[in-house]
Amino acid sequence: MNTAGNAHPLKVVTGYRLFWPAAVLAVLLVANLFFTPDFFAVHLQGGHLYGSLIDILHFGAPLILVSLGMTLVIATGGIDLSVGSTVAIAGALACLHISESPDPGGVATVLTAVGIAFGTALLLGLANGVLVARIGVQPIIATLILMVAGRGVAQLITDGQIITVTSDPFKLIGGGYWLTVPFAVLLAAAVVAAAVVLTRSTALGLLLESVGGNPVASRLVGIRAMRLVALVYVFSALCAALAGLMVSSNVSAADGNNAGLWIELDAILAVVLGGTSLNGGRFSIGGTVLGALIIQTLSTTVYTVGIPPETTLVFKAFVVIAVCLIQSPAFRAKLAGRRARTRRPTRSHAAAPTHREVGA
Repeated sequence: MNTAGNAHPLKVVTGYRLFWPAAVLAVLLVANLFFTPDFFAVHLQGGHLYGSLIDILHFGAPLILVSLGMTLVIATGGIDLSVGSTVAIAGALACLHISESPDPGGVATVLTAVGIAFGTALLLGLANGVLVARIGVQPIIATLILMVAGRGVAQLITDGQIITVTSDPFKLIGGGYWLTVPFAVLLAAAVVAAAVVLTRSTALGLLLESVGGNPVASRLVGIRAMRLVALVYVFSALCAALAGLMVSSNVSAADGNNAGLWIELDAILAVVLGGTSLNGGRFSIGGTVLGALIIQTLSTTVYTVGIPPETTLVFKAFVVIAVCLIQSPAFRAKLAGRRARTRRPTRSHAAAPTHREVGA
């Protein structure tokens, strides 16, 4: 009798949700050694850690944050297409306030700018939540409104120009270092850790999965689904605002047109690569982080290999398709079945029946 206790160890390992995202990330990282022999080298210079792996974590921090918020939204059966516009608006507001302040390098000025960015993101996320949870607008439509209008708002804030700022405290958020590590990485790690504690150490995670898996049953058992749905859209907007502060801080400028452009698509892809279904229900924060790192590693690989810019998106598309197929249980099952049929001996190669077998 075949039970889980005597299952093959390989099948047990590959059965874990995080195995395939981790395996794909490992393959991408190792593949870079063929083009950059010192790809895994990390060295300390001027009290800061440098290296390709550090760059992947550093530049991938904004995507990790946006993907984290997107994960909880998708877990409730929704989608948030407005995160890219929120990234642009948050960065634009922060840089505008700092540039117009008489003391752009002051800590109070930067804290006020951060507060303005988060306050605006709170309102934007609440607007999405009300449209989806209270009014009943489809999530893709409700957030598409802000996706289009928000990009225009960001350009109105910057007056269609790139706002540059010179502020060391603001630079710390996305381009500074603390304890030899990029400060953006520490911020992203802290937010991810807090999200894991809230969703896995409390009942919040189960409630979100319940709302996404069966909203009608959740409402009938007394779960305040509308409040939870509104909450995840607010959380998604706040994560996007922090990502926007990182992006604008890293370059000391705000670009209302290009900041966060299409990051919502990368975030959705990171969630899918991490094993979370777009239908809602069960979600994996760890898988989402791995998915975001896969996308950032892929971008780094493209530049390392020297693929022409005009074919970069095509190359990434083929790799993403391959990754999705590898992670698909149905595809692996079909592939294994085809191999089994190929190895099965045909009738012509089988042993001829004996006289006794024919008589029987």
